[in-house]
Amino acid sequence: MITRRTALAGLAGVAGAGLVPRRAAAEAQWSPTRTVTIVVPYPAGGGVDALARIVGREIAADTGQSVVVENQAGASGALGTRRVARAEPDGHTLVLSTNQTHATNISLLPDGGGYDPVRDFTPLAGLADLQHLLVVRKDLRAETVPELIALARNSGAGLTCASTGPGSASHLTMELFKTETGVTLVHVAYRGAAPMLQDMVGGRVDMSFATVPTVLGQVGAGELRAIAVASPKRSPHLPALPTLAEAGIPGVEADAWAGLFAPAGIAPAIRDRYRDLLAAALARPSVQTAIAQQGMALNWRGPEAFGEFQRQEVARWAAIIKAANVAVEKP
Repeated sequence: MITRRTALAGLAGVAGAGLVPRRAAAEAQWSPTRTVTIVVPYPAGGGVDALARIVGREIAADTGQSVVVENQAGASGALGTRRVARAEPDGHTLVLSTNQTHATNISLLPDGGGYDPVRDFTPLAGLADLQHLLVVRKDLRAETVPELIALARNSGAGLTCASTGPGSASHLTMELFKTETGVTLVHVAYRGAAPMLQDMVGGRVDMSFATVPTVLGQVGAGELRAIAVASPKRSPHLPALPTLAEAGIPGVEADAWAGLFAPAGIAPAIRDRYRDLLAAALARPSVQTAIAQQGMALNWRGPEAFGEFQRQEVARWAAIIKAANVAVEKP
């Protein structure tokens, strides 16, 4: 539940980090001169799509210029992302991307999906995270992470662990958990969240790593049980739930993140203008509330910090994918 305290804490975090726009009266700011297109490389209706529309409305209000969101799904997000990689670097075409498009595709897809997530883009800002919950079927005899690990080790063949598909964030989080704990888990891959949830609620699969908005309703209804969050921070939606590190398993931090990118080669003035616009937007309690209602956790990063974080993510997940020998079907 998002409270006034939560909203104010987020606002203080943005302002305290020096992220409120720096106004220089003597220096003219760049501003878009025509409609800005934010490409979302996923279908309409999901959390990433909603985030794009939330920040797009704020950019439009602050610049007086129209902002449209275009969904161009396909090829694990590579189709729309590749389009923006090839767009003119004039600040009028952006992409709302994720850890999939900008960290793991390069290690999973043939030719990395046809683009380089670092070389072909300019980071503008990291915006929010989709935290992964470790959830189990409601009748599994494990109330805590240590109990789950003990059960997995004593189960012979290992517990079954569902994901939303080979190479998905939920699958990679499972592989990271296996590496850090040494337990045996049997991967059960589904084509998306809906069939996975059906089998989880039906008790046909033991556990999963799933994003907060995917399973929050089922957890609240008692149809699934959450026992930890695979994140550096506790979830604002389930603040009593420990992180895996707090439960004794450090190193399993696998937030699915979302941020805004422009094509490589944009002028510094354009990058800085979007930095300031996005900082102002995310400092507004109404925006923070809207993001939280999508099951996301606000996590601002400016261009430099976000770019460095992204490069680290590319390397980290490449190592995990290689070690686990993860393979995906050709998109």
